[in-house]
Amino acid sequence: MQDAKTELGQKILGIKREKGLSWDVVAGALGQSPVWSCAACLGQMSMPPEVAARAASLFDLSVAEQALLEAIPYRGSLPPGPPTDPLIYRFHELVQVYGTTWKELIHEEFGDGIMSAIDFDMTMERQADPKGDRVRITMSGKFLPYKRY
Repeated sequence: MQDAKTELGQKILGIKREKGLSWDVVAGALGQSPVWSCAACLGQMSMPPEVAARAASLFDLSVAEQALLEAIPYRGSLPPGPPTDPLIYRFHELVQVYGTTWKELIHEEFGDGIMSAIDFDMTMERQADPKGDRVRITMSGKFLPYKRY
């Protein structure tokens, strides 16, 4: 099923480009956040039926494709090879699930390039929460466009 969800995600990206839509516009139409909307459209989240119906309408999808948007995905669209340390694995898991989403959103906002891991800042702080303290990590990397030569 993951291959089918990945293929559908690629189809949606094509339609999104053809229609000139941004992820903010898609998110507004779906009633969700841009990050979640992108991840769901790329096959990394399952959409509730009402959201899948809105997505199917927005992207002119078939009934079968709408059902695929509702299907629970096998998350992680990147090649395998997870680290063994549990904390580091969680970061690997974040990249597996959201890596394609981050890439799509960064390219939409900045163009063809990367976020630098050399010219890079990160902060980590404890965020109090009644259900258990949370880890807040903020990353900021310089955008580096790919050079044409």
